[in-house]
Amino acid sequence: MPRHFREGPAHVTKPLKKAVLPVAGLGTRFLPATKALAKEMLPVVDRPLIQYAVDEARAAGIEQFCFVTGRGKTAIVEHFDVAYELERTLKERGKDKELAEMHAQAVEPGSISTVRQQVPMGLGHAIWCARTFIGDDPFAILLPDDLMQCEVSCTKQLADAYRETGGNVVAIEEVPMERVNKYGVLDIREDKGRLVSIKGLVEKPPIDKAPSNLTIIGRYVLMPEVVPFLAMMEKGAGGEVQLTDAMAKLIPTQPFHGLRYEGRRFDCGDKIGYLEAQIAFALARPDLADAVRKFLPRYV
Repeated sequence: MPRHFREGPAHVTKPLKKAVLPVAGLGTRFLPATKALAKEMLPVVDRPLIQYAVDEARAAGIEQFCFVTGRGKTAIVEHFDVAYELERTLKERGKDKELAEMHAQAVEPGSISTVRQQVPMGLGHAIWCARTFIGDDPFAILLPDDLMQCEVSCTKQLADAYRETGGNVVAIEEVPMERVNKYGVLDIREDKGRLVSIKGLVEKPPIDKAPSNLTIIGRYVLMPEVVPFLAMMEKGAGGEVQLTDAMAKLIPTQPFHGLRYEGRRFDCGDKIGYLEAQIAFALARPDLADAVRKFLPRYV
């Protein structure tokens, strides 16, 4: 059963070094592009979505990664492998800049592991599949579909809030009430501004029954005590094992907060969100911004 936590900065917290990245989804909204290509490998400018997520986590001090994969997702793991032939070719052709970029993005050998989610039973089931990796440690969850543009890594903002509160923290943002039925929604105990203490969570509630318009996005820091609740395999919204339902069961015994993160989120599981991300990230690049601003007026 979950351990009891004493809320506040005096609580001694374990270092946050692990992250779980659920990447087993089929990407049906991007067919036919995702028929043979993992949706997490779709590029925004010149990097795949999965690379942005891993880089964000590394900026927060994460050292170990678990990809929860499915069939046809081998390219994700291969992306983080050493490509000897490519590196040799870049070196022979004097492409030192490209070679340096590849080396900067490399992860420590042995830092990535994978588990299979053989059946699509929801996000909660995907996290349960990583239970051996999680063990007794706190862990971050990053959903690569949510691409974050933040001066300070969104996961680092969560990690800092975890150390401050000594418990579970989820990234949150306000949405129009007519859209709350698409998200996990917070039932607020106390709104402290940046941090919101939570007394309940509801997955995809009917609009007229939503307790607020503060919703969870695809960034979490959770305690390992969530795993036994996931192991119950209770079906929630959509007939799936919902992570939100398991998280709600932690609230009576552990600190649980929502964090109003600083930055922007792009829903790259949606075509419009993905297209907007291309423009936003290109405009943030000094080598591309001027050219993008020059051609954009042609399409307005």
